[in-house]
Amino acid sequence: MPLSLSGPGETRTIIRIKGKDEQRRYIESLGFVEGAEVTVISELGGNLIVSVKESRIALDRSLANRIIVQ
Repeated sequence: MPLSLSGPGETRTIIRIKGKDEQRRYIESLGFVEGAEVTVISELGGNLIVSVKESRIALDRSLANRIIVQ
């Protein structure tokens, strides 16, 4: 399921990153790599604030839809 469907407080594991090579490299440069754990801190209007590798990052809905979690 896409990360955008996760609710606040949920911790998920990244299983895949979708998109073109350039988009995938950008997302991976933020720390979103396969096998990493992501915790949703808050959601506002479909946009997420998440914690990954001890960093907090804000994602818009389109980027969150490209990150597939389990």
